[in-house]
Amino acid sequence: MSMSLNKLFESVDKARDTAQWQAAFGQPHVVGDKTLIPVAQATYGFGLGFGSGGEAPEEEGEPAGGAGGGGGASAKPLGVIVVTPEGVCFEETMDSAKIALSGMALVAFIAFQFAKTVRVISGRK
Repeated sequence: MSMSLNKLFESVDKARDTAQWQAAFGQPHVVGDKTLIPVAQATYGFGLGFGSGGEAPEEEGEPAGGAGGGGGASAKPLGVIVVTPEGVCFEETMDSAKIALSGMALVAFIAFQFAKTVRVISGRK
């Protein structure tokens, strides 16, 4: 078990070494007189667990136990830093999830207003 535990710690160390602030910024691209630097939100998460059972069966001689771990990473584009001779600005990436939620909220508001109008026209309150 200690051999697999060592491998687990090595994997976590290797992942930790690659999780640096540079993961949030892409390679700069020069387009004409502009320099574009992509920006993303990089998120990493890891977990470890260890445990041992009660007494081992008599034929094994060692108590039962185990260990495990896992992790993951994700990146979400946020926008781009635009560097021009006139200055520097940040242009946000369009978030389709926000647009979809805004559209659903607008449809719900219109449906509510329509129902309210129908009640007023029909004389019910």
